[in-house]
Amino acid sequence: MAADIPPVYAPDTMAERVKACVICHGPEDKAGRDAYYPRIAGKPEGYLFNQLRNFRDGRRHYRPMALLLEGLPDQYLREMALYFASLQQAFPPPEPMTASPAEVALARKLITKGDSVRKIPACVECHGKDLMGTAPFIPGLLGLPRVYIIAQFGNWQHGALMRGQTPDCMSEIAKQLTTGEISAIAAWLAAQPVDESLKKADSGATLPPELARRCSSVVLQPGESQ
Repeated sequence: MAADIPPVYAPDTMAERVKACVICHGPEDKAGRDAYYPRIAGKPEGYLFNQLRNFRDGRRHYRPMALLLEGLPDQYLREMALYFASLQQAFPPPEPMTASPAEVALARKLITKGDSVRKIPACVECHGKDLMGTAPFIPGLLGLPRVYIIAQFGNWQHGALMRGQTPDCMSEIAKQLTTGEISAIAAWLAAQPVDESLKKADSGATLPPELARRCSSVVLQPGESQ
């Protein structure tokens, strides 16, 4: 009779607990359908906490995420957010530029200057001058796949991303942009290399008062509700 085999226990660490997250959001190269799963390593802690809470509470809709987070308390979500925010992982290489010179010029204008006539702020006003995010709540825009960026804009335009959040600044902005402008912005962002020395979000930047008002839905503090 074979000897009893002792049970093997997994280590009780956050790295072990979030393995289900890493299946989709891991550092592996993204291709095909996997390109729709964004990089979360190194994102601002406050941003990650708010997104986890939004998925859990049904304000941001994606059923697999809602099922994974169902019933988890805020404190545990904060621990998850802190863990992923602390990860240091290399960024993927930039994608080939798919935009024409005219589209590149258009993307640069919208990203760095915005469009005052349509009240579209420049991306750098919220996401930082290096587009690496503004701690603790605004994520970086570099290192993301082009198809993911386009999909997010589409979700904002059609109200499929965030539910019951007013004001929702990105929804307001996305609805002002044309399909061509979104395509140009996504192509330009995805083609930018990431300076590894700048891969942390800017912790010293603050949103201009008007943008802070418009974007109040993305800067909820832990413990606040909407």
